Amino acid sequence: MAEFFSQFGGLALAMAGAAIAVILGGIGSIIGVSVTGQAGAGVTTEKPDAFGKILLLEALPGTQGIYGFLGAFMIMLQLGILGGSPVQIDMATGWAFFFAALPVGFTCLFSGMYQGKVSAAGLNIIAKDPANAGKAVILSAMVETYAVLGLLISIFLILGIQIVAA
Repeated sequence: MAEFFSQFGGLALAMAGAAIAVILGGIGSIIGVSVTGQAGAGVTTEKPDAFGKILLLEALPGTQGIYGFLGAFMIMLQLGILGGSPVQIDMATGWAFFFAALPVGFTCLFSGMYQGKVSAAGLNIIAKDPANAGKAVILSAMVETYAVLGLLISIFLILGIQIVAA
């Protein structure tokens, strides 16, 4: 067991970070899209012609899952996982990748959940006047700003890690 960790522990930690980015971003999107979809179903029954605008608001919280995926993709790219020749890294480098994944994971978790709530509230705007859908989209997009910032910080951290072979 000790031999496994000395040889693969750094890579395992880095991959755990990649997994956390995807999982947390995905959970945020699942919750956000679900909350908006439930509200959107009600508005659609009253205003079926507004479905395109409703769908846009429902799709917005889904982007956090994509951002988590991008963070994980960047880690796998840096480590050569996608090329089929993974680099064996030491534990310190593994921890660096693990922690670099946390900003995108956590900001996407919370941003996705709360963006879903704002999108669901924005559906009230569409229910009253579909011409004001742009205002609802802007309100919802403001929440996403922080997921984008989390992704950018994770990318900067990932690209700044010096690969130290084990």
